[in-house]
Amino acid sequence: MSFLSFSARRDLREQVWRAWVSRGEQPGATDNRAIVAELLALRQQQAELLGYACYADYALADTMAGSRAAVQALLDQVWEPAKDAAAREAAEIEAQMQGCGHALQAWDWRYYAEQVRQTRYAVNAAELKAYFPLDAMVEALFDCADRLFGLRFELLPEAPSYHPDVKVYQVSDADGSPRGLFLHDNFARTGKRSGAWMNALRWQSRGMEGPGSHSLPIILNTNNFAKPAVGQPALLSFDEARTLFHEFGHGLHGLLSEVEFERLSGTQVLRDFVELPSQIFEHWLSVPEVLKRHARHWQSGEPISDEMLARLKAAERFNQGYDTVRYCASALVDLAAHGVHPTSITDISAFELEAMKAAGLPEAIGLNHRLCHFQHLFSGSSYAAGYYVYLWAEVLDCDAYEAFAALGDPFDPALAEKLRSCILSVGNSREPGQAFRDFRGRDPRVEPMLRERGLLPEPI
Repeated sequence: MSFLSFSARRDLREQVWRAWVSRGEQPGATDNRAIVAELLALRQQQAELLGYACYADYALADTMAGSRAAVQALLDQVWEPAKDAAAREAAEIEAQMQGCGHALQAWDWRYYAEQVRQTRYAVNAAELKAYFPLDAMVEALFDCADRLFGLRFELLPEAPSYHPDVKVYQVSDADGSPRGLFLHDNFARTGKRSGAWMNALRWQSRGMEGPGSHSLPIILNTNNFAKPAVGQPALLSFDEARTLFHEFGHGLHGLLSEVEFERLSGTQVLRDFVELPSQIFEHWLSVPEVLKRHARHWQSGEPISDEMLARLKAAERFNQGYDTVRYCASALVDLAAHGVHPTSITDISAFELEAMKAAGLPEAIGLNHRLCHFQHLFSGSSYAAGYYVYLWAEVLDCDAYEAFAALGDPFDPALAEKLRSCILSVGNSREPGQAFRDFRGRDPRVEPMLRERGLLPEPI
């Protein structure tokens, strides 16, 4: 991605792009086409043994969406606005390309989009990082958790942990009653898996050891931020700060659980519902009040400026049409591949191409993941016929957060308590659609997500 964004050598950008998108479909030891066909056939057999017409029907039966029709309806609602937004972005990029002597191609988009971004928004990543020291952002997490849910985090410096970098916190409710333990493992190190995730060393439950017993959760948040030199702060990019908030949202889902059985506790919910608590918590990172309090220059202590906040907000929405089209295209191909009988797919690459032509995918955009290297779908079954889940959860989180925005107070105590009691505390003990309706008073709507991503045209 970085090479495509910053290399001025168009010939090399094309070479890199073609090599990247053709992974897994070249003859030889790394040819995945036969493996993909075999997996699709085996999944079809599995679905038929369990009484389903196709694998997508089987995989979606135990989800919040419930059916291919529901997933398709969501993707249809987003697809056209995303393509329209991408067309507007393409016009900006083509204006930037004037005099280049060639048309916009897939290997050009990121390079010229980056030039537009620098021209229009001038967000200097290095300058911005100075306002997001890790320790201050952790304080922001705890401050938001306290103001929303009355949670207090007390560092236990002498508590044992599995690595010296891990910080252990005692978590308590506002009345001082214990809520659980929270472990924060933030730095990359040799042998540590990449990425960011939440897990539980112990899930919350009640009554498993006799009347009145209550098993308190031990929740782990893991990130892979660069560890700074001794005496220097760890400075985060805005995306890294968002990841910190995202995983802490999962952590709150585990800490605030109030269910009877461990198997229903915390984040052990349906896959297209699990990202709601994490993604809604990301919104508090962008609250000006939170940023003014915690996003301070690590040397001067000056709060982030209003002008920088405005540029940051504008840059967040830039190129969202492109990103959304790429994501939705992969979700559509996933649904299509698992929604037909595999005998109708004689060539997996040709099937993918035909599906994208039918949907009207612009050639200069492409997919996030092609079937021949789509690890989400084929390294395991968790996301098979389920790549849509991130978008589904984003519809939920944007609609849910809009309830706070409508009140004009991101820390409204009554609404925060409702979020806690209807969503965060119930785990999988309540049907997720009903849980959302209990909070919002209605079914979710897609328009808040479209507005948040900037996919709707600005009013004239």
